[in-house]
Amino acid sequence: VQLVESGGGLVQPGGSLRLSCAASGFTFTRHTMSWYRQAPGKERELVAAIDGAGGSTNYADSVKGRFTISRDNTKNTVYLQMNSLKPEDTAVYYCRAVVPPSIYWGQGTQVTVSS
Repeated sequence: VQLVESGGGLVQPGGSLRLSCAASGFTFTRHTMSWYRQAPGKERELVAAIDGAGGSTNYADSVKGRFTISRDNTKNTVYLQMNSLKPEDTAVYYCRAVVPPSIYWGQGTQVTVSS
C-alpha cells in the first residue's frame, strides 16, 4: 500500500488549497479514506473521511462548511478542498487508509496559513 499526498504550501488567511492523495496497492473503491492533520505540539486529529463509494462523508466541527472531501475512484485519488483557511489550520496533513489488518499513512504535506 502506498499513499502519496501533494498540494500543500503557504497560503494567506482566507485563501484556498486542494490536497490530493494518490493511492495504490489495494482495492481503492472498497475502503474509506480519511484526512488527518497534526499541528506542532498537538495530537493528530481527524479532519474528514469519505466512504468507498463517495456517498458518505464526515467532518471535524472545526472545518465544516470550509473543507470538502471527495474522491475519484477512476484515479484512485482522494482530495481535500480547503477554503477560507485560517492560521489555526496550519499543520501537516496526512492521508490515511484502513486496509485490515493494517492502517496506512502517507508521508504528509505541510499546510501553512499565514500573512
